[in-house]
Amino acid sequence: MKINKRLQTIGDLVPLSSYPLDIGCDHALLSIYLVKEKGITKAIASDNKANPLKKAKENISFYQIKDKVKLIKAEGLDSYQEGVDTITISGMGGLNINIIIENNKKNLKHIETLILSPNNYSLAVKRKLTKLGYHISNESLVKENNIIYEILVFTKGRKYYSYKKLFLGPILMIKKDDITKEYYQRQLETKKSLLKVLPKSFSNKIRLTKKEIRYLEEVLNH
Repeated sequence: MKINKRLQTIGDLVPLSSYPLDIGCDHALLSIYLVKEKGITKAIASDNKANPLKKAKENISFYQIKDKVKLIKAEGLDSYQEGVDTITISGMGGLNINIIIENNKKNLKHIETLILSPNNYSLAVKRKLTKLGYHISNESLVKENNIIYEILVFTKGRKYYSYKKLFLGPILMIKKDDITKEYYQRQLETKKSLLKVLPKSFSNKIRLTKKEIRYLEEVLNH
C-alpha cells in the first residue's frame, strides 16, 4: 500500500510485537500499514472527529482488516484500551501533543514506547517526555514537500540530558547525513533571523538564542 514517507517512517519504528494506538489517526493509514505491511497483529486508530473516522472505516473495509484495526472516537489518550503499549502521534503541534499527554498521564504507566512527530515545538515535547520518565531511544528526519519533519522515539526509562543534547537531539547530533545537516542549517538561519528582531528587553531570550546558535554552529562545523 502507498502512504507518505513520514507515516511509513513512523510505522517502521513501531516495535513489531507491540499493540499500537494511533492518536489523531485521520484516515487510519498508519494502522492499516502496520497490519498489512508490517505484520502487526492488531492496532487501534482514534480520532476526535467523525469525518476522518468515516473515511478510516471505508479504508479498513477496503483492505479487509476490520477484525484487526479498531476505530475509536475519543480525545487523545481517552482512547487507551487495555494491552496497548505503544502510542503514535503525528501531524499536530508539539504543544497539543503535550496537552494530550498531560490530560491523561495515568495511562502512561502502561506505555513502553511513544513515537511522536510534532509539527513544531519538538524541544517542549522532549522536555515533557523526559520529565515523565522516558528517554530518547531514536530520532529520525523525513523531508516531504520541502518540509523536514522530526520523528522522536521515547522508551520508558529515565536518562539525564543537558540542554544542548535536548535542543540538538542526542541521536541526531551524532548523525552526519545530508538531511541532518540541512535541518540544522535551517534552524541556524531561523535563530539568526530571530536574534535580529528580538527587543533588547528580552535579555533572557537573547541569551538563550545566542547559545542555541553556538550549539548549531558547533554541530555543523564538527
